[in-house]
Amino acid sequence: MKDLVERLVPDELWVLCRRVVPPTEVKRPQGGGRRRAGDRETLATIIFVATSGCTWRQLPPVFGPAWPTVYRRFAQWSRERVWARLHRVVLGELGARGELDWSRCAIDSVSVRATKGGH
Repeated sequence: MKDLVERLVPDELWVLCRRVVPPTEVKRPQGGGRRRAGDRETLATIIFVATSGCTWRQLPPVFGPAWPTVYRRFAQWSRERVWARLHRVVLGELGARGELDWSRCAIDSVSVRATKGGH
């Protein structure tokens, strides 16, 4: 599993992700229970779902975290705008390296507000 996780979330990407993934409460107020699924493993599983067309319920057990856990973390990170922040961090990193080619940029007019009535 470690190889699969590292392939889906390489070290360089994980360093950037750790900047935007919210800190977690490690101690459970009620005590006991299972160890919390790791954020990197969970992110790899989310990436697998997003890129494979697999449904949450069809997740292969090789990833470790069960699908309800992965889905809850995906929903939490979505509410906390982790994906938007990660997008900005990745673009910033690529821009700082000079690895962005803005000449190939496209803007979807549906998602950009037209000013002055669209003129």
